[in-house]
Amino acid sequence: MTSVPPTENERSEPGSPNSGAGLDSPLYGAGRPRWGEQVIEWLLFLAAFVSVVVTMGIVAILLWESSTFFRGVPWLEFFTGRVWAPTFDPPRFGILPLLCGTLVTTGVALAVALPIGSIVAVYMSEYAPFAVREFLKPTLELLSAIPTVVYGYFALVFVGPALQRVFADMPGANMLSAGVVMGLMIIPYVSSLSEDAMRSVPMLLREGAYALGANRMITAFKVVYPAALSGIGSAYILGISRAIGETMIVAIAAGGQPNFTLDPRQPGLTITAYIVQVSMGDLPRGSIGYQSIFAAGLLLFVCTLGFNIFGYYLRKRFRESY
Repeated sequence: MTSVPPTENERSEPGSPNSGAGLDSPLYGAGRPRWGEQVIEWLLFLAAFVSVVVTMGIVAILLWESSTFFRGVPWLEFFTGRVWAPTFDPPRFGILPLLCGTLVTTGVALAVALPIGSIVAVYMSEYAPFAVREFLKPTLELLSAIPTVVYGYFALVFVGPALQRVFADMPGANMLSAGVVMGLMIIPYVSSLSEDAMRSVPMLLREGAYALGANRMITAFKVVYPAALSGIGSAYILGISRAIGETMIVAIAAGGQPNFTLDPRQPGLTITAYIVQVSMGDLPRGSIGYQSIFAAGLLLFVCTLGFNIFGYYLRKRFRESY
């Protein structure tokens, strides 16, 4: 059998058996150390490793310092006590007043941020023209760039007196004004991430709803919103975590009084605001009152972790693949 000579195209095609550019050819980069890729790979691994180490270090410090605190304070008193008075004689360490302040301000913030943020997201995703959306979304995200101390003084100087015109007997510093301003602050987190999730829903679902006779509102709330529920749920969880961890607004505008009450018109003290108070030198370092900030921080960490785990479950449970 006679062999057929290779054509010109076969001789010139890179990587062909007759081209002379095999696996050892420089075209494949064989024999050359790819130092840049190895350096980048190690840098990425180092970044991930450092984040894990820092998280483990934070947890270890909280557990160690909290163990010192719980040697002098019973668990039952800490989790069921209704009086938080570290400077009293004897001191009282019932976490329920701080937990009530945190939950009330967070609830007020979510009552403001979730409906407004969701409506804004639906408008930007389904109704707004391209030019309006490109202007509105960056403008809303500017709200998250304002320092939280500015929000705190805005709540104390403007929102609080304005609410006193509605509730005459309400003090100037209260949990309601702090929660309302916190809700305004986290609107960009909810609206931006929710809008991204809704924009990722395929257009075929919208066209199918329109073909069945649905209008734009029904399509938005009955088709697009459920299809993007995993991403919207993640946006909600991020807003909740942001509200729970807020410090300066509640430290300035919430009143700073540990009251066991669910009335948002009353002054209150959150866990983060208490940590700020103690860190400023109200209690001597190493005392049982100072150690209480680590126990409160551990409880705050557990609450935030629980919400993040719940958000992960929502993403896995309602995630749609298109």
